[in-house]
Amino acid sequence: MSMNKLDTQKRAQILQMLCEGMSIRAITRVTGASKNTVAKLLVDAGTIFSEYQDAAFRNLPCKRLQVDEIWSFVYSKQKNVPDGMEGEAGDVWTWVSFCADTKLMPSWFIGNRDADSAKAFMCDLAARLTNRVQLTSDGHKSYLEAVEQAFGADIDYAMLVKIYGSTVEGQKRYSPAECVGCRKDKITGRPDKAHVSTSYIERQNLTLRMHMRRFTRLTNAFSKKVENHAHAFALNAMYYNFVKIHGSLRVTPAMEAGVTDKLWSMNDLVALIEAREVPKKRGSYKKKISN
Repeated sequence: MSMNKLDTQKRAQILQMLCEGMSIRAITRVTGASKNTVAKLLVDAGTIFSEYQDAAFRNLPCKRLQVDEIWSFVYSKQKNVPDGMEGEAGDVWTWVSFCADTKLMPSWFIGNRDADSAKAFMCDLAARLTNRVQLTSDGHKSYLEAVEQAFGADIDYAMLVKIYGSTVEGQKRYSPAECVGCRKDKITGRPDKAHVSTSYIERQNLTLRMHMRRFTRLTNAFSKKVENHAHAFALNAMYYNFVKIHGSLRVTPAMEAGVTDKLWSMNDLVALIEAREVPKKRGSYKKKISN
């Protein structure tokens, strides 16, 4: 089943499955589409949705933001990276921002867990906001210079530093150390201590791992190429921000943030993809998509 023969409903079905944590091979077994067809749809969707959200998430009214980094790996874990694949394989960190009020995920960055990635992530986030915001991060030191460079003094910024106890003897290998407390450090401005928290972004990390097969730990569901890793995240972000109704808001995060005034469907996502294909086939005709 080639990409050109997939109708709107079939594409919508495949995208829905990708957003619900199914692997590409599982989708091929359920739908009958070839692996290459599903992979190409993922690439097209990721490219278009990344560009769409980059343009749509501007002048945002967010007031309280939380940020965090999610670990994953591409092709192999860092210790097993083959010779000649340095920089293409190994550990990958996805930096994610989250609005505590609108539940929007307005910015993300895929790279390393270093100062350069932190600066790129923070500068991108700052460019999307209209208000002075309160920001909370964990105690990762790369945030300090990155936040200062992106926001200067025009921010209320605090770090939530967790304090972990010693590992209990006999504790299972993959069990995290027990968190015995936390410390709220004011960094810039006057952050409200009542809202110095990373609870929302940490819960969002769980949601992301549940909805993206490539982020599932302790499995063989990892990405083989970092480009596809990025495409999968852009697709999931589009689904989360525009299609999935948030349980507490009763609307989508994009609606709550005023980015769109309608509830999107998977068919609307497919329409964005098809709008890019039509000009290539018919030249002068362009299909318009409105929020």
